[in-house]
Amino acid sequence: MRGKTIHFRKPGAKPAGYIDAKRVDATTEADIAAHKAEDDAAAKQDAARYVRRVRRRLGFSQSEFADRIDVSLDTIRNWEQGKRRPTGAAKALLKVLDKAPEAALMALR
Repeated sequence: MRGKTIHFRKPGAKPAGYIDAKRVDATTEADIAAHKAEDDAAAKQDAARYVRRVRRRLGFSQSEFADRIDVSLDTIRNWEQGKRRPTGAAKALLKVLDKAPEAALMALR
């Protein structure tokens, strides 16, 4: 039996790509809006954890970090509390600070 692969599936498991058409048809606009709101909230929390992790790895307080990257303290707090998400240049700067902190901090002097 060389070369044969046996795939096990849990009893009652649906095949990959299976869509329950009845469930999809029963989904209302309110359900979709609620799922979107949940997804957005989760994304903001992920961004909040990321900003907090970058700042802490650099060893800065929120105030010091705000000064170094030239944003307001309220902006940092809003990011870290998940009220807002960094976008555009701020998002790119955070990525650089995460991957190459020394170079980024030297460029920000």
